[in-house]
Amino acid sequence: MYVLLAEDDQKLGRLISHMLKKEGHTVDWFDSGDNVYTCASVSSYDLLILDWMMPGADGISICRRLRANGYEGAILMLTARDALDDRVCGLDAGADDYLVKPFEFAELFARIRALARRSCTPIQPEDITIADLVVHCTQHTVERNGTFIQLTPREFQLLELLLRNRGHIVPREIIFDRIWGYDADVSSNTLDAFVRLLRKKIEQPGERKLIHNVRGVGYKFEA
Repeated sequence: MYVLLAEDDQKLGRLISHMLKKEGHTVDWFDSGDNVYTCASVSSYDLLILDWMMPGADGISICRRLRANGYEGAILMLTARDALDDRVCGLDAGADDYLVKPFEFAELFARIRALARRSCTPIQPEDITIADLVVHCTQHTVERNGTFIQLTPREFQLLELLLRNRGHIVPREIIFDRIWGYDADVSSNTLDAFVRLLRKKIEQPGERKLIHNVRGVGYKFEA
């Protein structure tokens, strides 16, 4: 599963992220509520794990805002608040489940499996066609105007990430984590150079621009 984890406790967040990855999940970890709503809105997460109390936007307000705007993905609320009224508040805000700290990882994993069984995430298409660009997701091949384009694995990852979120800005933080990994030492200049190389391959002179830079925020795919 592709999981967004929002947890401001550095030790706990690092541990949860590590344990989830050991279970085979892909994890984006945020240590504040800033940018969580935006990233949850534009990326295809299977599960959001939201801490109730965080600096910036708190988990409960993020949950409410997502549901109010039609978000249908699974949300697990993680919090030390264990009163009945708190649990009711969390569930009424739109959370699918509610886990109280401290907890055992066996229980966390069991709840994640239960949420996965109830998930109605649509199957991603094998081919994505935008204008004259066709991306064959299972074969990892790309063609434009009938001409096949050779991409490296990372270039293909980036193109697919932007395509699946077409029309939305994908923040730089998400790109760094999805393409290089959370702990990778990659600069903004490296990302910009990487995008320029991808553009050079899929946007020949005279062809419509597809990848657009949103200054200071990230990139967006739009035909």
